[in-house]
Amino acid sequence: MTIQITPLKRCFRYNGIQLPDVPNLSNEQVRDLYSAQYPELTNSDIELGAVHQGTQDITFRRAVGTKG
Repeated sequence: MTIQITPLKRCFRYNGIQLPDVPNLSNEQVRDLYSAQYPELTNSDIELGAVHQGTQDITFRRAVGTKG
């Protein structure tokens, strides 16, 4: 019996938008990269979702808090 290793693909989502994966960057680095376009991502949480057919869903959720 042989073991096959397949790389895991990532699917980033934010506010209903699917963002393309950037290879060779960590999840935090991808969030920082997209924060230039979506400034509210700077304080967002990263939620790892389930893996479906070799693709992991990763969702950026805005941190909820009080202002001031």
